[in-house]
Amino acid sequence: MMASKKSKPKFNVLNAGFKKRVKHRWRKPRGVDNKKRIRCSFAGASPRIGYKNSAEARGTHPCGLKEVLVNNPSELKSAAGNAVRIASGVGKRKRDEIKKLATELKITVLN
Repeated sequence: MMASKKSKPKFNVLNAGFKKRVKHRWRKPRGVDNKKRIRCSFAGASPRIGYKNSAEARGTHPCGLKEVLVNNPSELKSAAGNAVRIASGVGKRKRDEIKKLATELKITVLN
């Protein structure tokens, strides 16, 4: 059985949706009167250890398979049963070879 990843909320800065100058990204709240630091429920969720996924689910692609980085067709044979991501430095000719071999071996190529 494949372990599925838990859903987690967006961890944004307080007022990210209301103020134009506040960017949608996470910064640790450090102010004395900061409601998010005090953990008021209306302020939204903060990253906590409880959002961590199970050991089986960590490092997996959303499709449920482990991701393996591949540089050449020979590395593809050892990646059976996993999802494959072709390295960015691989050229067009070798990339086409890897895709062709992946379809023969029934391996999912992510990019």
